[in-house]
Amino acid sequence: MRRRALLAGVAMAAFAAGGCGFQLRGAQKLPVDTLFLALPANSPLGAEIARVVRSSTNALVVTDRKQAQAILELLGESREREVLSINAQGRAREYQLRLRTTFRVVAPDGTELIAPTTLTARRDIAFNESELLAKESEEALLYRDMQSDLVRQMVTRLQGIRFDAAPR
Repeated sequence: MRRRALLAGVAMAAFAAGGCGFQLRGAQKLPVDTLFLALPANSPLGAEIARVVRSSTNALVVTDRKQAQAILELLGESREREVLSINAQGRAREYQLRLRTTFRVVAPDGTELIAPTTLTARRDIAFNESELLAKESEEALLYRDMQSDLVRQMVTRLQGIRFDAAPR
């Protein structure tokens, strides 16, 4: 009886989600077939961009700049940590972590397809000196999560490439 009610509840939730226009994020259609990533070879950001482009778009990541229809260039990446609140002893209790990434996309001839764009992700983290190692691990995890968010945003921005609108 409970199982049947649970299945009915799941079916109703799926039906309601479908009715509101919700759908799973499928493969994204990019206006380019080949993409070159002008990033350092051992860059974690570059590896994640390549993985997302390969797994969720129609584009192929190429290793030769001359074979690419578009070139993604990383112009900058910075990590920041700002104190949000302090305790009675003047020690930090809460921080805001920020990951800022600036990129642009150019055609092989140098035409700018996406102007330099800065994306920022923020996360708040509570701090406790007695849990220092755990908080360091949590901070690293939050930075990886923010990086994943920014990579998804970058790939979504790639959908906006328009060759006909690019200045010559």
